[in-house]
Amino acid sequence: MHDHDPTAQLVKMANQIGSFFQAQSPDNATMATDAIAAHLKSFWAPSMRLQLIRALEAGGATHLMPVVASAVRSHRANLLPGGAVEPADKKEQFPQGGGDAG
Repeated sequence: MHDHDPTAQLVKMANQIGSFFQAQSPDNATMATDAIAAHLKSFWAPSMRLQLIRALEAGGATHLMPVVASAVRSHRANLLPGGAVEPADKKEQFPQGGGDAG
């Protein structure tokens, strides 16, 4: 069933990222969504982010965790290829290990 869905693997990977950051910040959904978005921006190819955004907006990616869907929606502009860079004060809020992407 998922063999023919090109987005299924992206959803699986995004959910793994979501599970990790949700566990890091179980009482702070905003921190988790910000961290998820930062991870996607730093470590996913622009084409992967665009595919996930398009699938979510088209009503696909139905198995995406709510926290991941929220992160993608709320940081959409930044996740698009060529998107804006998040302000430095946002990056300071991420859990440990979020600043070594450069």
